[in-house]
Amino acid sequence: CCIIFIVVVVFVPSATALIEGLYCGTQICYDVLGVSREAVKSDIARAYRQIARKYHPDRFSSLAGETRESAHQKFLLIATAYETLKDEDSRRDYDYMLDHPEEYYSHYYTYYRRRLAPKVDVRIVILVTVVAISIFQYYSWWASYTEAINYLSTVPKYRIQATEIAKQLGLLNKTKEKGKNRRSKEEIREQEEEVIRDIIKNKIDIKGGYQKPKILDILLCQIVLFPYCLCAYVVWYCKWIYRFTICREEYGEEEKLYIIRRNMKMSQSQFDSLEAEQRDTLLERQLWIKDNYEVYKEEQEEEMKTKMALDPRWKRYRRWMKNEGPGRLTFIDD
Repeated sequence: CCIIFIVVVVFVPSATALIEGLYCGTQICYDVLGVSREAVKSDIARAYRQIARKYHPDRFSSLAGETRESAHQKFLLIATAYETLKDEDSRRDYDYMLDHPEEYYSHYYTYYRRRLAPKVDVRIVILVTVVAISIFQYYSWWASYTEAINYLSTVPKYRIQATEIAKQLGLLNKTKEKGKNRRSKEEIREQEEEVIRDIIKNKIDIKGGYQKPKILDILLCQIVLFPYCLCAYVVWYCKWIYRFTICREEYGEEEKLYIIRRNMKMSQSQFDSLEAEQRDTLLERQLWIKDNYEVYKEEQEEEMKTKMALDPRWKRYRRWMKNEGPGRLTFIDD
């Protein structure tokens, strides 16, 4: 019993003892600076400056019986006391520890939570991160959009439309000049390409993945507009339930296309990239009706299987999978 009592006394901290490793350790920070607990911030700062000058490592030689190491340790203790008492929140936690020494583990948690907490406000970090991602998004979309425009200028469908519009506006005729201002064929060709690209950008309605980037699509704007979009969706959904579930109204063309797009699991940009003839075909087949869509889906799957069966590349792939596909080992004789 005596042994157990001794072990408990050794390993359980005393309720009245200061905690080693927290704040000023076994010394009281107020005593280190030579101030009372009622001292104001200016008194604490004045006392710190006086004692810090005395124990500064550059002046330790003037102190009797002090070594460089001892002066350095005392200077660190003084700096720790000042850091603890100059901040109101830290001082309040320290005073609470002095008044409630029995809450041993709570003091450890409070001390290290403050020590390990980030110095910068987390909200600022999140805001800067979101802004950086948004800027990267916007410029990367513009780079992709420029590449897409350069590609579309080579697609016959868009190139023919752009050429016709340029001829109607008389933009291509301006490149043909005579006399001293006459240009080479290469310069004329480059200017024509630039005119076609500008028309594709500004005159032709491009939808789907090639559409022009919008600043409202970046992450920052989406976060800012999220409450509005959520409210707008709730209002739209309630109207939808009221009109088509309760009142049994017939679907309009816009509503039919929405249901078809939802059945096909396509995004708005993907659906917008479909040709007008394709959308008309989907409407003619009444694919907003679930049973009709299931039939259409099976037809598309069968058509895809037929195409893949007749595709020479698919045949070669199946032959390779059968004869030399993954999981087969080939040994070379020495």
